[in-house]
Amino acid sequence: MTSPKKSGAKPLIILVLVFLLPIVAAKIILSLNLYHGGATNKGELLSPEINYASLAMENPRPREWQLLYLLPSDCDALCLDRLYILKQSHVALGREQNRVHTLILLAENSDISALTLHSFETVKASIPMIDMLNDQQMIIVDPLGSLVMRYPKVAGRAKQILQGKSLVSDLRKMLKLSRVG
Repeated sequence: MTSPKKSGAKPLIILVLVFLLPIVAAKIILSLNLYHGGATNKGELLSPEINYASLAMENPRPREWQLLYLLPSDCDALCLDRLYILKQSHVALGREQNRVHTLILLAENSDISALTLHSFETVKASIPMIDMLNDQQMIIVDPLGSLVMRYPKVAGRAKQILQGKSLVSDLRKMLKLSRVG
């Protein structure tokens, strides 16, 4: 009595499908942009090519983390809130304060009378830098001089405070991961 011979092709096809199906599914999901990774940053990441050199400006604090803000020509309530948020964000860094410097960039027509309430280090901004920061945004700069993250203008004091918390949160993560600066 002979038993019928079983085909070896069926298990082989199943084995190949088990390994290929996840790869094909991942390729389809990624190519159709259906997957959006879980980013934990709250600011807007900038292109790695944007740095002081590309903006025709010398790094005022090389090898140190920086918070930048361009002082507008008319420092209204929004501007004063931004300056306050920058000051409080720096204080909120706690023991990491000495690793981060807040720099206020000045254009030819900046309203420097707004700086009487706070003591910030000021730096003259280049024209390309002024063009980039024209909308009262705050920028985080890494120790190598690359502009890393942007926080655009938001309306309302409550939203500004939330944005300040986001800035501190993102900056703490970067400081924790950074071995430079």
